Parts: sequence; structure tokens; C-alpha cells
Amino acid sequence: MFFKISRFIPFLALAILLGSCNEYQKVLKNTDIKPKYDMAQQYYEAEDYKRALRLFEQIAPKYVGKPQGERVMFFLADCYFKRGDYNMAGYQFERFIKSYAKSDKVPEAAFNGAKSYYMLSPSHELDQTDTDKALVKLQAFINMYPDSEFFAEGNAMAKDLTQKKERKAFEIAKQFNKLGEFNFDVLKSAIAALDNFGSDFPGSIYREEALYLKVEATTNMALNSFEAFKKERLENAKEAYRVLKKQYPDTQFEKKADNLLFKIDKELQNYIEVDTTASETK
Repeated sequence: MFFKISRFIPFLALAILLGSCNEYQKVLKNTDIKPKYDMAQQYYEAEDYKRALRLFEQIAPKYVGKPQGERVMFFLADCYFKRGDYNMAGYQFERFIKSYAKSDKVPEAAFNGAKSYYMLSPSHELDQTDTDKALVKLQAFINMYPDSEFFAEGNAMAKDLTQKKERKAFEIAKQFNKLGEFNFDVLKSAIAALDNFGSDFPGSIYREEALYLKVEATTNMALNSFEAFKKERLENAKEAYRVLKKQYPDTQFEKKADNLLFKIDKELQNYIEVDTTASETK
């Protein structure tokens, strides 16, 4: 396997290599690509990815279509990856896969490319475009290479990103609920966001709290509604309570939910009394 490079090189050779700054500068300026290629590999083996990268960048266009081109393109992408330049790493690994689709390094390139986008994924409160991109790449890797040595790590990263998206969606719904206590339009957005969250993430660790927040949001909407809509919205709030108790009989929000139910039932009692009075007068 021509990609196998020894992880261990003699200390003397390493010392000579790292101490040969003049030689490095000389090779950089040389128009002959063979010395650049040889030195780039030496620096790559020595894990001096900064110098190796500079050399690989110079020679990569020269090796397109040549037998060594596969090695050069992979090492170029890997140098970016090892140096933490994940934007360029992701891009270069994608180029490698397109250019050398039959290479035995494609699974590793696919994983490292997906991991590059994973590393670019920001914290949950920020825009999650890179998170979505990373999930697509990771899922593609997981589906295509179930026997890969990187499969378990890929699964773990995908789970981490999914939980991040869960938290993002939950925090948005939670914020709508907080802001919408006396604002119908925001409350409607809160209820819609909570419903979407439940549909999108049925197994979420935030599901119980999301169900409670729906009870809270629907109750606030009902209690502050115009008379024409109040009864129906009170019944919707009571249904939200039933769903919470059915799925979480011993919910940690039981006391708060029961207090809301008390308010709901108290208001609904007015409609029962009105219906009873109306029946008696007939």
C-alpha cells in the first residue's frame, strides 16, 4: 500500500531535517518539483505540517494526472486538517474524493472531511449552517462505510451535533414562550415551535420540559383570550396537560402543571354554569 508511511524516523535524520532551514528555503525557490516532493514527504513524516503544507501547495498543480498526484492531494488535505484549517481541509478532502473515487483512502478522506465540518460547528446559540452541513457529511459517511474504523467516532459526532440542534430548537421555543406571556402573536409562535420540536425530536432529552412549556403557553393564551375564543383555548390547554401527564406521569413539573390546570378548570367552570343555566331556562 503506497500510502503507508513509517510513523517513526531516525532521530538523527529528524534533527538534520529540522535544522536544515537553509535547505528548505533553497528547495522552496527551486523550480524542480522532485526535491519539493521528497522534502514535503519528509516534513510530513516529521509532523512539521506547516512546512510540508507550503511545499505540497506548490507542487499539487504540477502532479495533476501523474501517479504521485493521489498521494500529493491527500497529504495536502491532511496537512490542512492537522493544522486546524478546517474550511480548507473540508474542501480539499472533497476534491480528493472526486478526483480519486477508487482510492483506498476515500473512506478516511470522507471521515476527515466530515470531521472538518464538525469542527466548524459553532455553539448552539449561533447559526447552525455548518452543523447541518456536518450532519449531512457524517450521515453519508456512516451509510457508506459501516465497517470503517472511524464508524464509532462518526456516530458519536453525529449524535453530538443532533443534540446541539435539539438544544437550539428548544431554546428558540423556550424564548418565544418567555417573551409571549401577554403577546398572542409570540405565544402562537411559541406553541408552533414547541409542536415542531416535538415532531422533529421525539426522543429529545428536552421533551418533558417542552411538553410542560406547551401547557404553560396554551394556558396563558387561553386565560388572556377574547371571550369568543376562550373556551376552545382552555380545552386546548387542558389537552396539553393531559398529554404531559400521559407521557410523564411523575413529571418533575407536576406542581407547576397542576397549578395551571387549577386555573384552567376554574375558568371552564364558568362555561359549565352558563350551559346549566341556559338548559334550565328552556
